[in-house]
Amino acid sequence: MKHLISTLVVALAFVLNINAQEVKTISLEQTKGEFTQKSLTVSEGTYVFAVSNNQVGKDVGLVLVPKGKDASKPENHIATAYVTEVVKDGKVEKSKATKLTKGEYVYFCPLNPTPQYTLTVE
Repeated sequence: MKHLISTLVVALAFVLNINAQEVKTISLEQTKGEFTQKSLTVSEGTYVFAVSNNQVGKDVGLVLVPKGKDASKPENHIATAYVTEVVKDGKVEKSKATKLTKGEYVYFCPLNPTPQYTLTVE
């Protein structure tokens, strides 16, 4: 019984610690053919991407890839950074929580073809 209780206490502490981690939001706005944020620098941590569609005229999305990886290959994408639904005109959609570690990444939209922009994590 003692072993069961101590196991439950450890499991509860683990769950509470996960929930205590701060999740920050990175807001990105798309207009026709571009993101308005041309580059970003953030600290290591867990982030949700909030992508807004500012009258692009079509659905938009978000792809995040470690810099230097082939962005055309889906296996290189950080899937948790995808918005959970395509972003319709005038709407905002969010990604799942995405842990970013030090390094450089590129982000872009394949639906509203944009250039690749740099996200630096310090």
